[in-house]
Amino acid sequence: MKTTYLEYSKYILEKVSFDKSLFEKELLKAIENLADTEVLELYQWCLDLYSSDYYTIISHCFNI
Repeated sequence: MKTTYLEYSKYILEKVSFDKSLFEKELLKAIENLADTEVLELYQWCLDLYSSDYYTIISHCFNI
């Protein structure tokens, strides 16, 4: 089974979600390397799973 970079990014973000600075670093890296449509999907995924703890970081990384 082939894993997309989006899937891989989600996996990494789940693994580093215990640390805000690591989460931000990996999120920025993912945004930089994904296609625009994938960035939108990642944004929604982040909001769904992490907005309660990381809303400020998510907003900052996605320039919202």
